[in-house]
Amino acid sequence: MCGPDDVDTVVDILVSAFHNDPTWGRLFPDASIRREQHARVWRVLVEGAMRYPTVWLSANDTATALWIPPGAHDLSPDQEAAFAPMIEELLGADAAPVMHAFETLENAHPQGVPHYYLTMLGTEEHHRGHGYGLRLLSDTLRVVDDAKMPAYLEASNPANVLLYARYGFAPLSTVELPGGPAITTMWRAATA
Repeated sequence: MCGPDDVDTVVDILVSAFHNDPTWGRLFPDASIRREQHARVWRVLVEGAMRYPTVWLSANDTATALWIPPGAHDLSPDQEAAFAPMIEELLGADAAPVMHAFETLENAHPQGVPHYYLTMLGTEEHHRGHGYGLRLLSDTLRVVDDAKMPAYLEASNPANVLLYARYGFAPLSTVELPGGPAITTMWRAATA
């Protein structure tokens, strides 16, 4: 589990992990300032998630997982109110596709069934391929299983759909964004 002192570490991991992501890299088109833009956006999501004891770091601080517990929201009301203006400030004319992506994902999110929501799972780019992120996923899924709850995520990289399937997630729907790629929403049933 993480605490307030870990916010910078978690944000740094996510900035590295999602810099070249097929979805989040494309939505922030200027690679020369993308890291700074991602840092501001991911910080809001991290700080929102840190309100709960469900943000995790791998033992070597190379991977992180942000879970939102059942019935909770990923952003506080104040964060939600400030989010769109921040995106507009960061991206100017390029803000509309990013806001469309967040709104489309929000609309695709299952309602009415309590579940854990994996908002982000990332491994620092130079540590990929060693299984740190997947071990962290496995470890954090034990918390979900102990609570006997289902889980939900959005795979922004099509290459990760099969990886998540190995951990019991099944495709739920496809979210088409202009310019692609498609984002696959995935559901993992509660363990008995």
